[in-house]
Amino acid sequence: MSGRKTSGKPAGVREGMKKATTEMLVLFLLKQKQMYTYEMMTTIEKLSDGIIQFNTLYQAIYRLKNFEFIAESDKVLSDENRTRIYFKITEEGEKYFSESVNEYRATVAAIEKILSSDGKIEPEA
Repeated sequence: MSGRKTSGKPAGVREGMKKATTEMLVLFLLKQKQMYTYEMMTTIEKLSDGIIQFNTLYQAIYRLKNFEFIAESDKVLSDENRTRIYFKITEEGEKYFSESVNEYRATVAAIEKILSSDGKIEPEA
């Protein structure tokens, strides 16, 4: 959705969810193994069957680093002479990830409960 406005369109829901869960997705990947940014982007796209795509993850990476939820673990020069910076999750990041997943699941469950209520809103007593 690069550059296209999605506000006021159904795709806006996806974009909003993507923004709200970016850090959680990055931490999920880094719980599995150390990765560099482009690898995270392509892995998320692959695991979501192309539904979730990122042009960049650098803002999320900087935020997670600033909060010390992730740290640089290695720098490797690729075959194309590009420096790949690998990241790892920290102990604080593990706690934040766990709490974020719990909050996410509770919120999604509440939304599902509302949406499955057949639109019946009980009058106040």
